[in-house]
Amino acid sequence: MSFNTAGSWMPVALSSNLPRLVVMPVWLGGETVALWRSASGSISASSDRCPHRGMRLSHGFVRGEALSCIYHGWSYGQEGRCLKIPAHPGLTPPDTIRVATYAVTEQDGIIWAATATSRTPPPRVRGLAPLRSISATASLKAIEAAAGASIDASGFLSPQVEIAGLCLLLSDQGNGETLMHVLVPENASPGDRINASRAAEVLRRRAEALAFEGVAA
Repeated sequence: MSFNTAGSWMPVALSSNLPRLVVMPVWLGGETVALWRSASGSISASSDRCPHRGMRLSHGFVRGEALSCIYHGWSYGQEGRCLKIPAHPGLTPPDTIRVATYAVTEQDGIIWAATATSRTPPPRVRGLAPLRSISATASLKAIEAAAGASIDASGFLSPQVEIAGLCLLLSDQGNGETLMHVLVPENASPGDRINASRAAEVLRRRAEALAFEGVAA
């Protein structure tokens, strides 16, 4: 089963997972992408391979408004163009040296990315607040079976559990892996948030058990 949430947009991370000057790997369109936030707070999604030696840029570091490779320090701007080559400080890198970039937007505490610019924005998460993200070694089908509910057209799933308002926003990671973004009502109490987190963990374990048993591959 393959499911792309909200057309070409994929919920790749929660805003709380990506503070300023941080880079992290995320899964998008069948490949790993370097997601990073600059000093000013701008978010970018870049190809995860430095064109120089192929090192993963998600292993690099962010300085100011640029992402730098950890290997030889080649730095790239938010549009993907190489800005600096430390071994040649007097050189202005040619425009041909660049990394691919992807469409990215942030709303309602969720970071969405797409392999191409979408004509429509991602779905809004009204009345809900992101709680945490959980990785599950289970397919979307297995999670649906464990939840006793189906994913809607925007990628949301409301499990049949006694946790009022609990909602999951799912992102297919490929190879039987799913990223579960746990959402709760904005006015949820600390106790409700703890219960929702525990319920999501139980659902993850149930889905992984079903996937292991081959009940919901």
